[in-house]
Amino acid sequence: MSALAGLEAAYAAACDDPAFHEELGALLTSYAGRPTPLYETRRLTATGETIPNAGGAKVLLKREDLLHTGAHKINNALGQALLARRMGKRRIVAETGAGQHGVATATVCSLLDLECIVYMGAEDVERQSPNVFRMKLLGAEVKPVDSGSRTLKDAINEAIRDWVTNVDSSYYLLGSVVGPHPYPVMVRDFQSVIGRETREQVMTEYERQPSCLVACVGGGSNAAGLFYPFLDDAGVRLIGVEAAGKGLDNGGHAASLAAGRAGVLHGAMSYLLQDRHGQVAATTSIAPGLDYPGVGPEHSYLKDSGRAEYVTVTDDQALEGFRMLCAAEGIIPALESSHAVYKAVEVAASLSAEDIVVVNLSGRGDKDLGIVAGALGVSL
Repeated sequence: MSALAGLEAAYAAACDDPAFHEELGALLTSYAGRPTPLYETRRLTATGETIPNAGGAKVLLKREDLLHTGAHKINNALGQALLARRMGKRRIVAETGAGQHGVATATVCSLLDLECIVYMGAEDVERQSPNVFRMKLLGAEVKPVDSGSRTLKDAINEAIRDWVTNVDSSYYLLGSVVGPHPYPVMVRDFQSVIGRETREQVMTEYERQPSCLVACVGGGSNAAGLFYPFLDDAGVRLIGVEAAGKGLDNGGHAASLAAGRAGVLHGAMSYLLQDRHGQVAATTSIAPGLDYPGVGPEHSYLKDSGRAEYVTVTDDQALEGFRMLCAAEGIIPALESSHAVYKAVEVAASLSAEDIVVVNLSGRGDKDLGIVAGALGVSL
């Protein structure tokens, strides 16, 4: 608790320091590549056999996949790494599932000359091997975790253990809006640049607010970043998309909000997949970044308050979303983002041509080509 209290105080001081915001803003622009474009899809919702689920609404992609390192994770990694340096912590500990947060953390540690240790579930090490190699090239030490389900939950467990053991010299750079306070707030704040840009871009181009925002939800940082600046806009529908995996009925999924109940994991109370004894349940998803049995506590609040709605997409549907975007727009999305793409096309079918649906394309799909090839029975 003393470490968390110190972190909270340091973050509050940084928030009040214009120099901190100036340095972060400069790096987000010149290094990460912000602002990211808002792209209006041409063929994604076109009528025809190639692209099913045709609808009338405009579908816009917030292109976080074009950021340096290939995903939205760099926004938060830069902010927290600057905070760590400000606190005098030169050893950075992180966790990763899909590998994108690990790559982003390794990247900013290289940039700022910080030591980097990344914990990653052994199963994710196997299915995301290109990202493991990228982290090592960037100078990070990648530590596979063989305990539990060997995925993201277990990587977070080990990262927290490392941090509390070496708290005087180390900073835990958590990658999503999960964990103990102040992490959910910090990560949401650093990612809210996505929503602020989206608001300005839609207003400038279309002179109105979007009808609907769609984003995938594992821990939920990309969704929180998109949703947060729009929370007071009652006319903007917020849709988070969880991983239904093989289906909700057979237990092979990672849909904490749709099928979980309240519990405590990693220092926060939120919706959680658990058995009748309260033990954390195993998860299943084709997308490593969504393969997590909990969700950010703010998403739990948005569900209970009714401000946001949370739906599910299966592995097969996510693969269809992946295929649709590749075929229609020449964009290869991350499997995590493919969940949101599929749902956005489905939602667009129920709306009019005057409506605007914004999808947060949170990452690019080169990291997932091996998984997709395996699912389609293709040998690379």
